[in-house]
Amino acid sequence: MTGNNLTDLWYTDEHTRNVRFSMKVTEQIASKKSKVQRIDILDTPAYGRVLCLDGGIMITERDEFIYHEMLAHVPMAVHPRVKNVLVIGGGDGGTVRELCKYKSIETIDLVEADKDVVLLSKKHLPFTSSKFKDKRVSVWFEEGLRFVRGKKNEYDLIIVDSPDPYGPAEGFFTREFYGTCYKALRDDGILINQHESPFYDEHCKSVRDAHRHITLEFPISTVYQAHIPSYPSGHWLFGFASKKWNPIGNLDEARWNKLRINTRYYNTALHRGAFALPNYVLDMLHEEEQAAFK
Repeated sequence: MTGNNLTDLWYTDEHTRNVRFSMKVTEQIASKKSKVQRIDILDTPAYGRVLCLDGGIMITERDEFIYHEMLAHVPMAVHPRVKNVLVIGGGDGGTVRELCKYKSIETIDLVEADKDVVLLSKKHLPFTSSKFKDKRVSVWFEEGLRFVRGKKNEYDLIIVDSPDPYGPAEGFFTREFYGTCYKALRDDGILINQHESPFYDEHCKSVRDAHRHITLEFPISTVYQAHIPSYPSGHWLFGFASKKWNPIGNLDEARWNKLRINTRYYNTALHRGAFALPNYVLDMLHEEEQAAFK
């Protein structure tokens, strides 16, 4: 953070070597160096409470609903029988909060490597952490790849709600990890992962690597998008991979709308539109698909 006095504090997130995103800070709520990473929680006038890990924005109170709704509701509107869910990462609780809106879900395993993220979120981020007490939720403080290696044919849905692919989260963007997730899913299971931004060169490699590796493991592999103001470029991608379900062909709008799930961003019309990608993104994905099967 920068500033000459307590009334002039600014937090800056370096989106790239040449692009910075800054917001005014009214108070630093918490700061801790855990065994895994540095955790900061800030109060800001424009974005409300902000969670930062190792100096990068993870979620903000103002726009986190976009990210978490697109992780959770896209697969839930496609797969008609999701009962057992694994969330890898997501220690702030936002993805769990969205999943708990479905009475049909029986169990949610949340695997978070950093216990302090969960503890600080429970204390300072009630808008995301409100459903940790749901009786269907089990929290495991363990490295995600190690946890999922021990699972076979166990989950209907796996959501990889991981930080950016640096440091402790780097392993979540490898072919080994996606192959392990494939084995942990049931025969009609779905894998959702945050895919980074396609806009800046510094982030493109993560997009390319993830799509190439997932394409090699899953018969159905595609990408969808959302617009999240606090994330690099504001243009964010998610991966949708499945053993059976097509995210457009198997979208059951009538079934999902009948549930009357309360959302602020997601709806089934937007669901269809989210898979209509710009040409520069389509070209990037096509290049990786060709490279995967050479």
